[in-house]
Amino acid sequence: MQETSSPRRLPGTVWFVGAGPGAPDLITVRGSRLLAQAGAILYTGSLVAETVLQWAAPTCEIADSKSLDHAQVTAWLLDRAQRHDTVVRLQTGDPTLYGVLAELARPLDAAGIPVGIVPGVSSAMAAAAAAGECLTLPEITQTVIFTRLSERTQMPERESFVSLAAHGCTLCIFLSIERIEAVVEQLGQAGWATDAPVVVVHKATWPDEERVLRGTLADIAAQCRAAQIDRQALILVSPALGARAQPALTPSKLYDAAFPRRFRPARPDTA
Repeated sequence: MQETSSPRRLPGTVWFVGAGPGAPDLITVRGSRLLAQAGAILYTGSLVAETVLQWAAPTCEIADSKSLDHAQVTAWLLDRAQRHDTVVRLQTGDPTLYGVLAELARPLDAAGIPVGIVPGVSSAMAAAAAAGECLTLPEITQTVIFTRLSERTQMPERESFVSLAAHGCTLCIFLSIERIEAVVEQLGQAGWATDAPVVVVHKATWPDEERVLRGTLADIAAQCRAAQIDRQALILVSPALGARAQPALTPSKLYDAAFPRRFRPARPDTA
């Protein structure tokens, strides 16, 4: 009797999952479910709070990528996809923002391995929430720019920090806290006044580690140095900062009784 070979196992799916800003319950429901299903998880230990791994199954293989280079990370994902139906690459914040999603997905695509992406709460939103601030405000600013200083990763010439900051809208400044003095200097070059409010949030939502600094361009750098905050912090600069203490600001039309909406006609007595 001729032996029949068993069918070749199809590779599993590699999921790039955003862990969110730090608190374990700020990962999405979909993300936590995938962690529970995963046979293998590779997480960025230098940035992702280990508490997020509480959603993983006891039998799951968990590895930290902080000491791995790009080739090693790629090899790990390719190998585990041949062994498990679900593999998770767990990244801080959102996988599509300031990460290497495209670089890691290309070899998986070439190998015919399915790839999925699960968004995560960005530290920009987490920092605003931690500080109790809004990123937009009616008739003050309706634009939010996510950016960073040019350093080892060079900014495109058309996206110089000074030119972006000159818009005067909300700036969420990533990966730049080590050069807070340069941030202040370039904001000044862009026309921001020395008394412009600035908020720095270190490890937003991380249990027992979150810190919020409030200042102005004139003093925020000194505050950061005094607090020894030089990594894992987001800088918020915006004309919307402090809006909760300014009752004279123009109110939104969203719930204005005189403003007609699809499900709520304007009330004649308020027009």
